[in-house]
Amino acid sequence: MKALFATALLAGAALVAPAIGQAPVAVPTPPDRNILHVQVILDALGFGPGVLDGKGGQSLTAALKGFQEAKGLPRTGKPDAATLRALYPYRAKRPTARFTLTREALAGPYYNPLPKDYAEQAKLPSLGYATPMEKLAEMFHTQPAVLIALNSPTTRLKVGNTIVVPNALPASRDYDAKLPDHWRQTLGMLNVDATQPVADHIVVDKSDGVLRVLDKDDRLIAQFSATMGSEHDPLPLGTWKIYGADYNPKFHYNPALFWDAKKGDDKELLPPGPNGPVGVVWLDLSKEHYGIHGTPHPELIGRTESHGCIRLTNWDVARLAQMVRPGTKAVFQA
Repeated sequence: MKALFATALLAGAALVAPAIGQAPVAVPTPPDRNILHVQVILDALGFGPGVLDGKGGQSLTAALKGFQEAKGLPRTGKPDAATLRALYPYRAKRPTARFTLTREALAGPYYNPLPKDYAEQAKLPSLGYATPMEKLAEMFHTQPAVLIALNSPTTRLKVGNTIVVPNALPASRDYDAKLPDHWRQTLGMLNVDATQPVADHIVVDKSDGVLRVLDKDDRLIAQFSATMGSEHDPLPLGTWKIYGADYNPKFHYNPALFWDAKKGDDKELLPPGPNGPVGVVWLDLSKEHYGIHGTPHPELIGRTESHGCIRLTNWDVARLAQMVRPGTKAVFQA
Protein backbone atom coordinates (compact mmCIF):
# COMPACT_ATOMS: atom_id res chain seq x y z
CA MET A 1 0.00 0.00 0.00
CA LYS A 2 1.29 3.44 -0.87
CA ALA A 3 2.25 5.37 2.26
CA LEU A 4 3.37 8.91 2.99
CA PHE A 5 5.79 10.01 5.64
CA ALA A 6 6.43 13.16 7.71
CA THR A 7 5.49 16.48 6.14
CA ALA A 8 8.26 18.88 5.21
CA LEU A 9 9.36 21.45 7.76
CA LEU A 10 12.01 23.32 5.82
CA ALA A 11 12.11 25.10 2.50
CA GLY A 12 13.84 22.82 0.00
CA ALA A 13 12.45 19.69 1.62
CA ALA A 14 9.89 17.49 -0.08
CA LEU A 15 6.20 18.00 0.58
CA VAL A 16 6.35 14.47 1.95
CA ALA A 17 9.77 13.18 2.93
CA PRO A 18 10.58 9.54 3.77
CA ALA A 19 13.17 8.83 6.44
CA ILE A 20 14.66 5.56 7.58
CA GLY A 21 12.96 4.27 10.69
CA GLN A 22 9.99 6.62 10.46
CA ALA A 23 6.54 5.12 10.82
CA PRO A 24 4.39 5.81 7.75
CA VAL A 25 1.23 7.86 8.14
CA ALA A 26 -2.02 7.48 6.27
CA VAL A 27 -2.22 8.81 2.74
CA PRO A 28 -4.32 12.03 2.76
CA THR A 29 -7.59 11.53 0.92
CA PRO A 30 -7.59 13.55 -2.32
CA PRO A 31 -10.14 16.36 -2.20
CA ASP A 32 -13.36 15.88 -4.14
CA ARG A 33 -12.80 18.23 -7.08
CA ASN A 34 -16.50 18.93 -7.54
CA ILE A 35 -16.90 20.04 -3.92
CA LEU A 36 -13.59 21.91 -4.08
CA HIS A 37 -14.82 23.73 -7.19
CA VAL A 38 -17.96 24.89 -5.36
CA GLN A 39 -15.85 25.97 -2.37
CA VAL A 40 -13.40 27.91 -4.55
CA ILE A 41 -16.17 29.80 -6.34
CA LEU A 42 -17.98 30.64 -3.10
CA ASP A 43 -14.70 31.80 -1.55
CA ALA A 44 -14.04 34.08 -4.52
CA LEU A 45 -17.58 35.51 -4.32
CA GLY A 46 -17.25 36.36 -0.61
CA PHE A 47 -19.34 33.53 0.84
CA GLY A 48 -16.58 31.93 2.89
CA PRO A 49 -16.86 28.12 3.00
CA GLY A 50 -14.07 27.82 5.56
CA VAL A 51 -11.02 25.74 4.68
CA LEU A 52 -10.83 24.79 0.98
CA ASP A 53 -10.58 21.03 1.37
CA GLY A 54 -13.02 19.39 -1.04
CA LYS A 55 -15.20 18.17 1.81
CA GLY A 56 -18.69 19.00 2.97
CA GLY A 57 -19.45 20.31 6.45
CA GLN A 58 -21.14 23.06 8.41
CA SER A 59 -19.07 25.90 6.93
CA LEU A 60 -19.86 24.88 3.36
CA THR A 61 -23.55 24.46 4.26
CA ALA A 62 -23.62 27.96 5.74
CA ALA A 63 -21.82 29.41 2.71
CA LEU A 64 -24.30 27.79 0.34
CA LYS A 65 -27.22 29.18 2.34
CA GLY A 66 -25.70 32.65 2.14
CA PHE A 67 -25.14 32.40 -1.62
CA GLN A 68 -28.65 31.05 -2.11
CA GLU A 69 -30.14 33.94 -0.14
CA ALA A 70 -28.15 36.46 -2.17
CA LYS A 71 -29.43 34.87 -5.39
CA GLY A 72 -33.05 34.58 -4.23
CA LEU A 73 -32.97 30.78 -4.12
CA PRO A 74 -34.38 28.40 -1.47
CA ARG A 75 -31.88 28.19 1.43
CA THR A 76 -31.26 24.43 1.29
CA GLY A 77 -27.57 24.58 2.15
CA LYS A 78 -26.96 22.00 -0.58
CA PRO A 79 -25.41 22.23 -4.06
CA ASP A 80 -28.77 21.42 -5.64
CA ALA A 81 -29.66 21.90 -9.29
CA ALA A 82 -30.83 25.51 -8.90
CA THR A 83 -27.68 26.44 -6.97
CA LEU A 84 -25.36 24.77 -9.49
CA ARG A 85 -27.10 26.72 -12.26
CA ALA A 86 -26.46 29.94 -10.32
CA LEU A 87 -22.80 28.97 -9.86
CA TYR A 88 -22.37 27.98 -13.52
CA PRO A 89 -21.45 31.49 -14.80
CA TYR A 90 -18.42 31.42 -12.47
CA ARG A 91 -17.14 28.02 -13.69
CA ALA A 92 -14.04 29.58 -15.25
CA LYS A 93 -12.68 29.83 -11.72
CA ARG A 94 -11.14 26.35 -11.73
CA PRO A 95 -10.82 24.31 -8.49
CA THR A 96 -7.02 24.20 -8.55
CA ALA A 97 -4.20 26.33 -9.89
CA ARG A 98 -0.48 25.90 -10.38
CA PHE A 99 1.70 28.18 -8.26
CA THR A 100 5.41 28.72 -8.76
CA LEU A 101 7.18 28.97 -5.43
CA THR A 102 8.95 32.28 -4.85
CA ARG A 103 11.51 33.33 -2.28
CA GLU A 104 8.85 35.57 -0.73
CA ALA A 105 6.33 32.72 -0.47
CA LEU A 106 8.81 30.51 1.36
CA ALA A 107 10.27 33.25 3.56
CA GLY A 108 9.95 33.00 7.34
CA PRO A 109 10.70 33.58 10.10
CA TYR A 110 9.36 30.24 11.35
CA TYR A 111 8.92 29.17 14.95
CA ASN A 112 8.55 25.45 15.45
CA PRO A 113 7.28 24.77 17.95
CA LEU A 114 5.73 28.10 18.84
CA PRO A 115 5.71 28.33 22.65
CA LYS A 116 2.24 28.19 24.20
CA ASP A 117 3.19 30.31 27.21
CA TYR A 118 2.40 34.00 26.64
CA ALA A 119 5.48 35.10 28.58
CA GLU A 120 7.66 33.10 26.17
CA GLN A 121 5.75 34.36 23.14
CA ALA A 122 6.33 37.93 24.30
CA LYS A 123 10.09 37.39 23.89
CA LEU A 124 9.80 36.60 20.17
CA PRO A 125 10.10 39.23 17.41
CA SER A 126 6.91 37.93 15.78
CA LEU A 127 4.36 35.13 16.02
CA GLY A 128 4.94 33.68 12.56
CA TYR A 129 4.10 30.35 11.02
CA ALA A 130 5.64 27.11 12.24
CA THR A 131 6.65 25.84 8.78
CA PRO A 132 6.58 26.80 5.10
CA MET A 133 3.81 24.22 4.67
CA GLU A 134 1.63 26.00 7.22
CA LYS A 135 2.23 29.33 5.48
CA LEU A 136 1.46 27.95 2.03
CA ALA A 137 -1.72 26.34 3.32
CA GLU A 138 -2.95 29.65 4.74
CA MET A 139 -1.98 31.47 1.56
CA PHE A 140 -4.36 29.20 -0.35
CA HIS A 141 -7.08 29.01 2.30
CA THR A 142 -6.51 25.34 3.04
CA GLN A 143 -4.61 22.87 5.24
CA PRO A 144 -1.21 21.18 4.74
CA ALA A 145 -2.85 17.77 4.25
CA VAL A 146 -4.74 19.12 1.23
CA LEU A 147 -1.53 20.41 -0.36
CA ILE A 148 0.06 17.02 0.20
CA ALA A 149 -2.90 15.26 -1.39
CA LEU A 150 -2.82 17.55 -4.44
CA ASN A 151 0.88 17.05 -5.15
CA SER A 152 3.36 14.28 -5.81
CA PRO A 153 5.22 13.03 -2.71
CA THR A 154 8.47 13.98 -4.47
CA THR A 155 7.47 17.63 -4.92
CA ARG A 156 10.01 19.84 -3.18
CA LEU A 157 9.46 23.21 -1.55
CA LYS A 158 12.11 25.04 -3.51
CA VAL A 159 12.15 28.44 -5.20
CA GLY A 160 11.18 27.97 -8.85
CA ASN A 161 9.28 24.72 -8.35
CA THR A 162 5.57 24.61 -9.15
CA ILE A 163 2.91 23.13 -6.87
CA VAL A 164 -0.83 22.50 -7.25
CA VAL A 165 -3.00 24.54 -4.86
CA PRO A 166 -6.69 25.28 -4.29
CA ASN A 167 -7.44 28.20 -6.59
CA ALA A 168 -7.65 31.02 -4.06
CA LEU A 169 -5.69 33.34 -6.35
CA PRO A 170 -7.31 36.82 -6.47
CA ALA A 171 -8.42 38.67 -9.58
CA SER A 172 -6.65 41.86 -8.46
CA ARG A 173 -3.82 42.86 -6.14
CA ASP A 174 -4.23 46.58 -6.78
CA TYR A 175 -4.52 47.44 -3.09
CA ASP A 176 -5.22 50.96 -1.88
CA ALA A 177 -1.91 52.82 -1.84
CA LYS A 178 -3.02 54.60 1.35
CA LEU A 179 -2.86 51.33 3.27
CA PRO A 180 0.36 50.60 5.22
CA ASP A 181 2.97 48.67 3.24
CA HIS A 182 3.00 45.81 5.76
CA TRP A 183 -0.78 45.41 5.46
CA ARG A 184 -0.73 45.38 1.67
CA GLN A 185 1.93 42.66 1.90
CA THR A 186 -0.31 40.67 4.24
CA LEU A 187 -3.31 41.04 1.91
CA GLY A 188 -1.18 39.81 -0.96
CA MET A 189 0.20 36.89 1.03
CA LEU A 190 -3.32 35.83 2.01
CA ASN A 191 -4.55 36.18 -1.59
CA VAL A 192 -7.26 38.67 -0.64
CA ASP A 193 -8.77 40.31 -3.70
CA ALA A 194 -8.25 44.08 -3.85
CA THR A 195 -11.81 44.65 -5.10
CA GLN A 196 -14.41 44.24 -2.35
CA PRO A 197 -18.00 45.41 -1.87
CA VAL A 198 -18.69 48.20 0.61
CA ALA A 199 -20.56 47.19 3.76
CA ASP A 200 -23.33 49.38 5.08
CA HIS A 201 -23.65 47.20 8.18
CA ILE A 202 -22.82 43.74 9.44
CA VAL A 203 -24.91 41.24 11.40
CA VAL A 204 -23.36 38.60 13.63
CA ASP A 205 -25.94 35.83 13.90
CA LYS A 206 -25.30 33.36 16.71
CA SER A 207 -28.06 30.97 15.61
CA ASP A 208 -26.45 30.49 12.20
CA GLY A 209 -22.83 30.89 13.35
CA VAL A 210 -22.06 33.45 10.66
CA LEU A 211 -21.09 37.06 10.16
CA ARG A 212 -23.24 38.62 7.44
CA VAL A 213 -22.26 41.69 5.41
CA LEU A 214 -25.12 43.79 4.02
CA ASP A 215 -25.42 46.81 1.76
CA LYS A 216 -27.53 49.94 2.28
CA ASP A 217 -30.58 48.15 0.84
CA ASP A 218 -30.15 45.33 3.39
CA ARG A 219 -29.04 42.90 0.70
CA LEU A 220 -26.55 40.18 1.64
CA ILE A 221 -23.26 40.79 -0.18
CA ALA A 222 -20.86 38.56 1.77
CA GLN A 223 -20.89 36.06 4.61
CA PHE A 224 -18.27 34.31 6.74
CA SER A 225 -18.42 31.46 9.24
CA ALA A 226 -17.46 32.69 12.70
CA THR A 227 -16.72 31.63 16.25
CA MET A 228 -18.58 33.84 18.71
CA GLY A 229 -18.75 33.81 22.49
CA SER A 230 -19.03 31.03 25.05
CA GLU A 231 -20.84 30.16 28.27
CA HIS A 232 -18.29 32.21 30.23
CA ASP A 233 -18.08 35.09 27.72
CA PRO A 234 -21.36 35.25 25.77
CA LEU A 235 -21.74 37.21 22.58
CA PRO A 236 -22.64 40.80 23.61
CA LEU A 237 -26.04 41.13 21.96
CA GLY A 238 -27.01 44.57 20.74
CA THR A 239 -26.00 47.21 18.23
CA TRP A 240 -22.40 48.41 18.19
CA LYS A 241 -20.04 50.21 15.87
CA ILE A 242 -16.71 49.31 14.34
CA TYR A 243 -14.28 51.97 15.49
CA GLY A 244 -11.40 51.04 13.21
CA ALA A 245 -8.83 48.42 12.20
CA ASP A 246 -5.46 47.53 13.71
CA TYR A 247 -3.51 45.73 10.98
CA ASN A 248 -1.01 43.04 12.03
CA PRO A 249 -1.71 43.98 15.65
CA LYS A 250 0.23 43.39 18.79
CA PHE A 251 -1.84 41.72 21.50
CA HIS A 252 -2.18 43.07 25.02
CA TYR A 253 -2.70 40.02 27.19
CA ASN A 254 -4.41 40.92 30.46
CA PRO A 255 -5.12 37.81 32.58
CA ALA A 256 -7.80 39.74 34.50
CA LEU A 257 -9.98 39.63 31.37
CA PHE A 258 -9.70 35.86 30.84
CA TRP A 259 -11.64 33.47 33.06
CA ASP A 260 -9.26 30.64 32.09
CA ALA A 261 -6.01 32.54 32.70
CA LYS A 262 -3.35 30.61 34.56
CA LYS A 263 -2.72 31.56 38.16
CA GLY A 264 0.31 33.79 38.35
CA ASP A 265 0.09 35.02 34.75
CA ASP A 266 1.33 38.56 34.22
CA LYS A 267 0.26 41.10 31.65
CA GLU A 268 2.17 40.62 28.42
CA LEU A 269 2.54 42.48 25.14
CA LEU A 270 2.70 39.87 22.40
CA PRO A 271 4.29 40.66 19.02
CA PRO A 272 2.24 40.66 15.82
CA GLY A 273 1.93 37.67 13.55
CA PRO A 274 -0.60 35.34 11.89
CA ASN A 275 -0.20 32.81 14.71
CA GLY A 276 -0.93 35.36 17.42
CA PRO A 277 -4.15 35.14 19.47
CA VAL A 278 -5.98 37.63 17.22
CA GLY A 279 -4.35 36.78 13.90
CA VAL A 280 -3.66 39.41 11.26
CA VAL A 281 -6.21 42.13 12.10
CA TRP A 282 -8.29 43.46 14.99
CA LEU A 283 -11.51 45.34 14.18
CA ASP A 284 -12.20 47.35 17.30
CA LEU A 285 -15.80 47.57 18.52
CA SER A 286 -17.58 50.19 20.58
CA LYS A 287 -18.10 47.45 23.18
CA GLU A 288 -15.00 47.74 25.39
CA HIS A 289 -12.55 44.83 25.12
CA TYR A 290 -14.45 43.28 22.21
CA GLY A 291 -13.45 43.01 18.58
CA ILE A 292 -13.59 40.99 15.38
CA HIS A 293 -10.31 39.29 14.64
CA GLY A 294 -8.40 36.44 13.01
CA THR A 295 -7.11 33.15 14.37
CA PRO A 296 -4.09 30.85 14.23
CA HIS A 297 -6.47 27.88 13.83
CA PRO A 298 -8.71 28.34 10.76
CA GLU A 299 -9.90 24.74 10.88
CA LEU A 300 -11.59 25.38 14.25
CA ILE A 301 -13.78 28.31 13.20
CA GLY A 302 -17.34 27.59 14.30
CA ARG A 303 -16.22 24.51 16.21
CA THR A 304 -14.80 26.04 19.40
CA GLU A 305 -15.65 28.88 21.75
CA SER A 306 -14.18 32.36 22.11
CA HIS A 307 -13.77 34.87 24.91
CA GLY A 308 -16.77 36.79 23.61
CA CYS A 309 -15.10 38.24 20.52
CA ILE A 310 -15.92 37.27 16.94
CA ARG A 311 -13.24 35.14 15.34
CA LEU A 312 -12.81 34.50 11.59
CA THR A 313 -10.11 32.85 9.51
CA ASN A 314 -7.23 35.22 8.80
CA TRP A 315 -8.15 35.43 5.11
CA ASP A 316 -11.82 36.15 5.86
CA VAL A 317 -11.18 38.83 8.47
CA ALA A 318 -8.62 40.46 6.15
CA ARG A 319 -11.30 40.56 3.47
CA LEU A 320 -13.87 41.94 5.90
CA ALA A 321 -11.42 44.67 6.92
CA GLN A 322 -11.48 45.88 3.30
CA MET A 323 -15.31 46.09 3.35
CA VAL A 324 -15.93 48.05 6.55
CA ARG A 325 -15.06 51.58 7.63
CA PRO A 326 -14.93 53.40 10.99
CA GLY A 327 -18.53 53.85 12.06
CA THR A 328 -19.89 50.74 10.30
CA LYS A 329 -22.84 49.40 12.33
CA ALA A 330 -22.46 45.93 13.83
CA VAL A 331 -25.60 44.12 15.04
CA PHE A 332 -25.10 41.10 17.28
CA GLN A 333 -28.15 38.88 17.57
CA ALA A 334 -29.12 35.47 18.87
